[in-house]
Amino acid sequence: MPRTVQDILDHGDDLAKRFENYEPASEDEREPDVLVALRWAVTSRSQAERSVKQAVMDARENGYSWRTIGSLVGTSGEATRQRYGSKQTT
Repeated sequence: MPRTVQDILDHGDDLAKRFENYEPASEDEREPDVLVALRWAVTSRSQAERSVKQAVMDARENGYSWRTIGSLVGTSGEATRQRYGSKQTT
C-alpha cells in the first residue's frame, strides 16, 4: 500500500499529537520486576544448558554410554545422543 510523502507526514503529526496528549492511567502501569525475573530465569536456563552440554561431553570422553547419560538427563540414550551428539553445532 504505497503512501505519499504527505500521508506519512500527516500520520507523523497525528502520532505526535497523540503522544503529547497522552495521560497515563493507573491501569496502564505494569510491574517491571517481572520482566527482570524472567530475563534472569532465561539466562539461568541458558547457563544450565551449557553446563549440561559440557557435562555430557565430559561423560562421553570418559567412556560413558549414551544410555547411561540419557538416564541421568531424563531421556533415552538415543534422544540424548541426538540432542548432545557431536553433529550438533550450537
